[in-house]
Amino acid sequence: MATSTLARVWHSDLAWSFRTSKTALISSVLLAIMFAAAIFAPQLATQNPFNIAELELWNSELPPFWVEGGSRQFLLGTDVQARDVYSSILYGLRLSLIVGFASVILAAVIGISLGLLGGFLGGIVDAAIMRFADVLLSFPAILVALLVNGIARGILPPSQHQDAAIYVLILAIGLTNWVQYARTVRGSTMVERQKEYVQAARINGISGPGIMFNHIMPNVMGPVLVIATINLGMAVLTEATLSFLGVGMPATQPSLGTLIRIGNEYLFSGIWWVVIFPSAVLVALVLSVNLLGDWLRDALNPKLR
Repeated sequence: MATSTLARVWHSDLAWSFRTSKTALISSVLLAIMFAAAIFAPQLATQNPFNIAELELWNSELPPFWVEGGSRQFLLGTDVQARDVYSSILYGLRLSLIVGFASVILAAVIGISLGLLGGFLGGIVDAAIMRFADVLLSFPAILVALLVNGIARGILPPSQHQDAAIYVLILAIGLTNWVQYARTVRGSTMVERQKEYVQAARINGISGPGIMFNHIMPNVMGPVLVIATINLGMAVLTEATLSFLGVGMPATQPSLGTLIRIGNEYLFSGIWWVVIFPSAVLVALVLSVNLLGDWLRDALNPKLR
């Protein structure tokens, strides 16, 4: 049974499209490497860069090992606090991916639920949800994230800001990106609710929520998967932007955006490696996710087959 299932998956149109797409293959390999690096950061890092006991100040501001004055102990050099840049990137990548995945899940849950509700019920419920979505779309996403971030920080006492920073970021980014899911799911739901299987479910006495989540939702998840893939890159980039502006992850728990902000302060002092390498990893991560999302969108589009 398992073998036949795997065989069907292997010979499916989606799998064939993946195997024949160099862009998808390269992006997937690069993402797999970065995911593995983030998961196994404590094992791969040469030090815990945020444990003061492991830092030795005479190792500060060392260049990468191939530059004169560098050390093979610190492959990508160190910053002004003697933190290994390579190790900092591994830990920062982990935090960026956690925020990205969690915020995408939050946005998808909110957007799918509201899209199903509006598309299935219609009327004033649908109008209210869509008008609210239109209002959010009229503002740049980063401004909405800054607003949510500021409100959350205003509610929390200052002593809890650092501990709650990751949760505030997830909330801010998630509440910014749910609109795309809601509009897509609403449109698909309005088409699906007119089909015979929905009418049959109503005749059999299945409740509205049961029809929405058990019958309609599985049939509208294709576009949602594409949106979620592309939004992962957007979420990581939004988190990096907020952290670069100083309202994201604190210096004691830096993401890639925080590392770039810290490195930018010393860029004109000649310590270029502190900002260049985290920036390169961020670009590679976002580019790989976006390319994979573009491939998935094309592969799931029957008009392009």
